[in-house]
Amino acid sequence: MDILNPYNLQVLTFILLNSILAISIYITLSTGQLSLGHAGFMSIGAFTASILTKQADMPLFIAIIIGGLAAGLIALLIGAPTLKLHGLYLAIATLGFGEVIRVIFLNMKVTNGALGLTGLQSIGNYLYDFEKAIGLKAQTLGISVMQMKSLSTFLFMVLLFAVILFLTLRLNRSRLGRAFEAIKADETAARAMGLQVAYYKMLAFIIGSVLAGVCGGLFAHITTTITPDDFNYHKVVEILSYAVIGGSEVVWGPLFGALVLTALPEVLRGLAEYKMLMYGLIMVGVMAFRPHGLIGTDTFQKLFRRRKGKTGNEAKEGM
Repeated sequence: MDILNPYNLQVLTFILLNSILAISIYITLSTGQLSLGHAGFMSIGAFTASILTKQADMPLFIAIIIGGLAAGLIALLIGAPTLKLHGLYLAIATLGFGEVIRVIFLNMKVTNGALGLTGLQSIGNYLYDFEKAIGLKAQTLGISVMQMKSLSTFLFMVLLFAVILFLTLRLNRSRLGRAFEAIKADETAARAMGLQVAYYKMLAFIIGSVLAGVCGGLFAHITTTITPDDFNYHKVVEILSYAVIGGSEVVWGPLFGALVLTALPEVLRGLAEYKMLMYGLIMVGVMAFRPHGLIGTDTFQKLFRRRKGKTGNEAKEGM
């Protein structure tokens, strides 16, 4: 496989993008909230960033950050009433919110209705212009301009993903992360211990929404074309599948789910039109045999036990 092939680089880029989306749903689920509104927040970030870059000529990365903050602001506004709900009621409320947002964008002039926005600024072009300004050209590296743009986008996504993953792992080990874990384990007990449950649930909801909004802005400027239907119910199922299939107990679960579900349609390209059917079959299988997902807190414990067992046996044989 030619790793510098623009198509292969784009697949790897989308794996990283979906991995950030997986972290966003993981953070929301870390307080026990089943939110199905991430596609809606993603669309808010995507259209906000696209309108700012296309019509207001705002710098691309500033527009993407503003798109994420806009999603967080909407999450704050709808979070107060909806986060009082639990379980399936919260899921239905947030799913309804996502559909309302999609219909609003379908009927707005500024989003060009069902046709969406096209000809958006590409992250690859933006980065390549910067690289040329500092004297780094594709010819210098012996690759084509298209390869250089795709490689720049991929490396940027690697850096962004690494930073977000590092911050998420730090969050899990912090006082905030322990509060999230306590609320997920037993909300009543957490409240009895003096934790402000509503505050922490709102915070997790907003952080997840901001990340989803940033992913929307990135998605828009990687594909350079978006429509409201890019963020429909199928996108909701896809995002939730990362956590359901991979597992939501540790951050590695949704990341593994994002890797498998993004790469699988490429490996089985001839069956790409049956992608949602494959998702459904995999979810049924996981629910039957691994209800907590393929990767959980016990996965690494079992792995370490096996390694310790092998090390112990080797030591005995050496004696």
